[in-house]
Amino acid sequence: MNTEFYRKLVDLYAGHELPISLEEEMETAALSDSELAHEMRSVREMYDILRADTGPEFNEETNQRILLKMYARGIEIEPNAPEPKFLQFPLPMQG
Repeated sequence: MNTEFYRKLVDLYAGHELPISLEEEMETAALSDSELAHEMRSVREMYDILRADTGPEFNEETNQRILLKMYARGIEIEPNAPEPKFLQFPLPMQG
């Protein structure tokens, strides 16, 4: 196969989503193409780093900072929760 086809498969290779036979074929092609080998190695390393990262910590302080920024920009936030039943007054039945 040509190297352009392999270049299109680099993202699948990085995510370990290719069948073993095609992955081995890509690695064999990378032996003769240094650019392909570099791209495969760097994308896979980045993928592994991103998968290992736990992500940002979101706590109450972060939530308050986001809300303050939204208020400062003029965004009005209305709660989606329905009005509680205890705030509704029962009306007397007439008749």
